[in-house]
Amino acid sequence: MTPTDVQNAKNKDLPASLIAIQRAAVMARKTALQTDTAIVVLEDQKIVRISGEALRQQP
Repeated sequence: MTPTDVQNAKNKDLPASLIAIQRAAVMARKTALQTDTAIVVLEDQKIVRISGEALRQQP
C-alpha cells in the first residue's frame, strides 16, 4: 500500500498505524545509536544492515 492508500483506507486504524511505524523507526535508530548496535532496513527492495557507527555518520 502506498501512503495515499493508507490515508484513504476504510479501516480508521490504518492511517494511525503508518504514523506508529514511523515513530518506531525513529526510536529504533535512537536506541541503536545509544547502544552502538546495528539496525536492518529495506532499501531499494534489498535488506541492508546499518552499523551504529554508520548511523552516527549520517546527518
